[in-house]
Amino acid sequence: MSSAHAAGAQPAGEGAYSDQPIPNNLEAFWMPFTANRDFKARPRLFSGAKGLYYTTVDGRQVLDGSAGLWCVNAGHGREKIVEAVQKQVAEMDFAPTFNWGHPKPFELASRVTAMLPQPYEHMFFTNSGSESVDTALKIALAYHRAKGEGTRTRLIGRERGYHGVGFGGISVGGMVKNRMFFGSMLGNVDHLPHTHSLEHQQHSRGQPEWGAHLADELENIVALHDASNIAAVIVEPVAGSTGVLPPPIGYLKRLREITAKHGILLIFDEVITGFGRLGTSFATEYFDVKPDLITCAKGLTSGVIPMGGVIATKEIYDAFMHGPDYAIEFFHGYTYSGHPVAAAAGLATLDIYQEEGLFQRAAELAPYFEEAVHSFEDAKNVIDTRNIGLMGAIELAPRDGAPGKRAYEAMVKAFHKGAMIRITADTIAFSPPLIAEKKHIDELVGITREVIDSLD
Repeated sequence: MSSAHAAGAQPAGEGAYSDQPIPNNLEAFWMPFTANRDFKARPRLFSGAKGLYYTTVDGRQVLDGSAGLWCVNAGHGREKIVEAVQKQVAEMDFAPTFNWGHPKPFELASRVTAMLPQPYEHMFFTNSGSESVDTALKIALAYHRAKGEGTRTRLIGRERGYHGVGFGGISVGGMVKNRMFFGSMLGNVDHLPHTHSLEHQQHSRGQPEWGAHLADELENIVALHDASNIAAVIVEPVAGSTGVLPPPIGYLKRLREITAKHGILLIFDEVITGFGRLGTSFATEYFDVKPDLITCAKGLTSGVIPMGGVIATKEIYDAFMHGPDYAIEFFHGYTYSGHPVAAAAGLATLDIYQEEGLFQRAAELAPYFEEAVHSFEDAKNVIDTRNIGLMGAIELAPRDGAPGKRAYEAMVKAFHKGAMIRITADTIAFSPPLIAEKKHIDELVGITREVIDSLD
């Protein structure tokens, strides 16, 4: 592979490129959720990763302030996971799980469900958070039909919610740009209001005190459609991709009360909050609220191999287990559901979480992280700061006529100064790997503060 650059593409950092292979044409890859033209004119390319740091193609170290994409919870380059993947590939690269099987996904499902209290006893494997959401929605619809309540077809999402990019996920999701280009999407979908209010919650630490009453909007939707037509409500316990919106105190408990009263399933989308992000196994444990279905992905394999899943209660699983024992109970699945290599990565990842006590470490670091996030309250152009667990956000005032540009410039400048930060609109989001120490938080804050101070 040539080390020549694509036309117009220049190194993103100072100095010459190393001996790492560099693509000679950046055009062929249509990049996801990326300003393709700007990136390909000024690429930001990584060639390696270890611990808390990426290495760029020109040899610089860049602190990972967002755990990749909220997923590298155990840190980069973990030998236990690497060895597990290598061993599994050598033993068996693939085996189908349609009417066949192999040991590892059974073991992984048992270990994941054991992390949670009763009645979570079953796990359906997918390959991503988007697939997990669409799977959970299909389980909800099929469950009601199996129970003889086939009129329950309406799905309730939430404004500013992110539930992946499948048609089910964007239909119940509430981020405008993710929805506006794709037509009518699924029918029979309503949305609850989001819970964020700059007026009432500015610079909240942890869960805001204002906003629990917004859960009662679900009663209005029930009154409009009747509960007999509503299948499920899906929410992120903490809205992540929209800019880290912790739930108001009491909000999730109220949602659970209303859904239970009306026989509506409650789905927690824990693709981000699962596997230690809040200092607990899942958000259901952190908030002491038990949904009927839990979606997960990302931290399940610490980002090493794509994998996701839906965790279901015994009641939901049992509702499908009728009819002839040779008949398929749920007509859904993916070629790679429970893939051997992904399952091996997942098992090794769970070992690391347990052996190193990473969830507890995250909980212990959370107060220091909170102070770090809120140290930006007086920074230039900052209009809000928010945090919960090891999730934090710094919201910048948008520029007139150019929303999102100020945060985009912050992301690019931070890269040159040695940190990778995640942005959405004009919000900077922090979600460091769970192996982070106070010195890494200090480094991330120092770079980000310097960047924000430099923005006009």
